[in-house]
Amino acid sequence: MNHTEQRKRLREILAGSQCLSPASVYDALSARVAEAVGYKIGMLAGSTASSTTLAAPDLIVLTLTEFADQVRRIMRACNLSLLVDADHGYGNALNAMRTVQELEHAGVSALSIEDTVLPTPFGQTRETLTSIEEGAGKLRAAVAGRSDPSLIIAGRTSALKIEGVEGVLARVKAYSQTGVDAIFIVGLEKLDQLDAIHAATTLPIIIGSAPASLKREELAARGARIVLQGHQPVAAAVKALHACYSHLFNGGAPAELKTTIASADEMEKVTSAQTYKKWQAEYLR
Repeated sequence: MNHTEQRKRLREILAGSQCLSPASVYDALSARVAEAVGYKIGMLAGSTASSTTLAAPDLIVLTLTEFADQVRRIMRACNLSLLVDADHGYGNALNAMRTVQELEHAGVSALSIEDTVLPTPFGQTRETLTSIEEGAGKLRAAVAGRSDPSLIIAGRTSALKIEGVEGVLARVKAYSQTGVDAIFIVGLEKLDQLDAIHAATTLPIIIGSAPASLKREELAARGARIVLQGHQPVAAAVKALHACYSHLFNGGAPAELKTTIASADEMEKVTSAQTYKKWQAEYLR
């Protein structure tokens, strides 16, 4: 499947003047629901992929193959422009190049490669960063690895919360020279931090999270085009599943769940049941 149009749509957003938030999705069904609500952008985080694929925490135990397979399932089911968290590129610069190739083929519109030392080394008790040189080299390799020029690659850094403003500015300036399409910032707390980052790069900015006190209009005026809102949908799904299972396990009647679960019509819509019925009529009779 050709995903260039989805990528161009996201590029238009990055080139625009608004700051939008993507839907945090984790599988084909959640992506369908998000699209039905009206979202045009989706986000698959490493943490949610690890939770839903392995029921494991975000400790880089999910493999690139497993992650790419989940992306393929999502992209077969929806037309979202999907931004994914590709962690550290699953290794060194050559691994990052391979990561870009696999995720591009799987259908992502954008991916971020970060400069955090991952997985956690033996004896390490706090988050640390690669050198600027290693981070920049990995991003150059990532850019070289793509085939579709419309694919968006973002250089992601956690330097703001580890090295402060001076450290993040040095990394933003270096990463902006690698050929990436956006800068992804983690740990933003104040507008003056974003002012400094915006002054250090001409690239659009993606923000991992921001305090509720910072309004989208304020972020947009400082070069931010995407701001994440967390991954509440997967947590909401866990809570809803727990409540449903508990009700049934404890002897509750299925009919009593009617007001808290999707209706048959809603399930038909989200699974494209009418399309399948049409195909059945055309090809199985």
